[in-house]
Amino acid sequence: MPFQFKGRSFNMTEEKKIDKKQYNITGMHCASCALTIENNLGRLKGVKSANVNFATQKATVEYDGDDGGDQKIIQTVKEAGYEASRAEAEDEAADHNQKIREQEIKKERNLFILSLVLSIPILTLSMILRDQSNASKVIQSLLAGIVQFYAGWRFYRGMYYAAKNKTANMDTLIAVGTSAAYFYSLATTYIMAGEVFYETAALLITFVILGKWLEARVKGKAGEAIKKLLGLQAKTARIIKEGKEIDIPIKEVEIDDIVMVRPGEKIPVDGKLVEGYSSVDESMISGESIPVEKKPGDFVVGATINKTGSFKFKTTKIGKDTVLAQIIKVVEDAQASKAPIQKFADAISAYFVPTVVAIALITFIVWYFFVLSSFVAALLAFTAVLVIACPCALGLATPTAIIVGTGKGAENGILIKGGEALEIANKIQAVVFDKTGTLTKGEPEVTDLISYSGSKQDLLKLAASLEKNSEHPLAESIVNQAKKDKLELIDPTGFEAVAGHGVKGKVFGKNIFAGNEKMMAKFNILIPGEIKENKDKLENEGKTVMIIAADKNILGLVAVADTLKENSKEAIQRLQKMKIKTIMMTGDNKRTAQAIAKQVGLEQILAEVLPEDKANEIKKLQQQGLKVAMVGDGINDAPALAQAELGIAMGQGTDIAIETGGIILIKDDLRDVVKSINLSRQTLNKIKQNMFWALFYNSVGIPIAAFGLLRAEFAGLAMALSSVSVVANSLLLKRRKLK
Repeated sequence: MPFQFKGRSFNMTEEKKIDKKQYNITGMHCASCALTIENNLGRLKGVKSANVNFATQKATVEYDGDDGGDQKIIQTVKEAGYEASRAEAEDEAADHNQKIREQEIKKERNLFILSLVLSIPILTLSMILRDQSNASKVIQSLLAGIVQFYAGWRFYRGMYYAAKNKTANMDTLIAVGTSAAYFYSLATTYIMAGEVFYETAALLITFVILGKWLEARVKGKAGEAIKKLLGLQAKTARIIKEGKEIDIPIKEVEIDDIVMVRPGEKIPVDGKLVEGYSSVDESMISGESIPVEKKPGDFVVGATINKTGSFKFKTTKIGKDTVLAQIIKVVEDAQASKAPIQKFADAISAYFVPTVVAIALITFIVWYFFVLSSFVAALLAFTAVLVIACPCALGLATPTAIIVGTGKGAENGILIKGGEALEIANKIQAVVFDKTGTLTKGEPEVTDLISYSGSKQDLLKLAASLEKNSEHPLAESIVNQAKKDKLELIDPTGFEAVAGHGVKGKVFGKNIFAGNEKMMAKFNILIPGEIKENKDKLENEGKTVMIIAADKNILGLVAVADTLKENSKEAIQRLQKMKIKTIMMTGDNKRTAQAIAKQVGLEQILAEVLPEDKANEIKKLQQQGLKVAMVGDGINDAPALAQAELGIAMGQGTDIAIETGGIILIKDDLRDVVKSINLSRQTLNKIKQNMFWALFYNSVGIPIAAFGLLRAEFAGLAMALSSVSVVANSLLLKRRKLK
């Protein structure tokens, strides 16, 4: 499907044999759950890859099969002990997902309140009143039974399905640990004499549910970027049918509808102005607070805000094809993806739970047979080890940081298309810039006017009048400058273009020539030494110079160049301060390339590179051992963007669907290259902090519990808070200013 903006066309989607679909997953409690689903889906015929994200509760599946793929995938997830449903990037589905999250938070809160209310009297009877009477034990057994088998039923269910899948997970640890305490207490209540530990089982489940409730709330905050983007969408559109204005829901808008927008209203979908003038706040896309003037023929983007006049536009993109919908899709895909560093956490999680169960059993055996302690002490140490070691924090370490990092990027006009791109940006050692349209504006402008007869404005008026009928880009820049200066142009007579030389014609009754030295030589027009020196000086600065002559006399020089973007120099300087090598690659000649490089302070240039050779130049840099990022417009530079470790595509305002870029810069500001690398570094630092503390917590917690220094219920509270602390640490990224 082609996507057009400002006269440019982009191929946004291609026919693919492999479908990539997302599914909402419910019932996951830890990273082991995600791995179980991944493994089961991976064994399904037709599935090329399956990625399950514990933090976002989503599965991304690449499926190459028949139309029954959805049903097979959902059934496979169900057989693993979880629930799945298709996830779409549409408004209704997004609202549905939000409702599911809210229901999850509400459910966890209610279960926690119930467990707490039932646990308080158990705690009072056993720990405060120290009441060991039969009546007290019976009351405790009944209250604890509700907590164990109602609030804690999920853990038994999870353990059953984990065993069915020949694995073990967090549910296994909690179910075994609490059951040991509860059933031993049940035995000492109704069968034999001994202490009861109902408070251990009840409080343990209560604290775990508390952790899940807090975790759900904090994870909701981590995904606020999507919620904010969804909030930008208009709900209705005012279309004109049969001369009447009708307000309709946005989902009913069709391509080629005529939409009326009044001052202060949101533009509902993407389109092209057909009537009226206005200024539009496009800060949602460009990040610029200054409104953009719009006239017939200009494009407008859905969710931007009309500021002044009323106008009508014809719709060109609706639904999932609008710019905002594409942005949301990119962010959703990125947040559901995994960074390569996640493989480390997954590898640990795969073996972690069985290892912990083994350690817990060894702990029990050592306490009971070698320390010669009581069965109760051995049992409590066994339970504490099981609970303290739950790997939830490790499973949340990477995805929560990616959710916050990609969301923060989207809010700053930086679309990161996945965890892999976010991670590799941290390792970049060299950045290669395309010149035209990336470092420069891509539109030639008049930079110098040197007149040897009359004023500069007279020279510009004469040159622009002659070039008025020319289709050459340099001629267009001269005419545009004259219009900008509000000069009145006349139509030339006898206009003629001399290929490779210039143009000639009659203006104000004089024979006017505009071109290069070859043009002057062809018509026997001499160029004095001083004028030639000025021309050579301008050309050495990378500018294209046109000599303007009347009859046999030189009137002046007009220099035209593709000028640098305002922030190019600052971006290059900041990258160099970060010890990142900066390189420019261009098809221009060396002199022009050197002139541009000198202006911005580039370290290296690759000039006269043909489009088909750009990828090879990237390969040569990689062979030198450099991790390379390529920055280009995503069209001519597509092979080089794909070859580089990281492709950074300039968005050109709304061209956000460039598939070859791992990162897309919506604002078309090169300083965002620096920001994207800094964001990557900040996010990777958070991931490493999270993983360190998760592993440190388990490494320290297991021996403390094994030595009997930690009660099981407090182990449960510590385990719950460790997960919350990891998510909270990721959320600190939001407070960091992106520079």
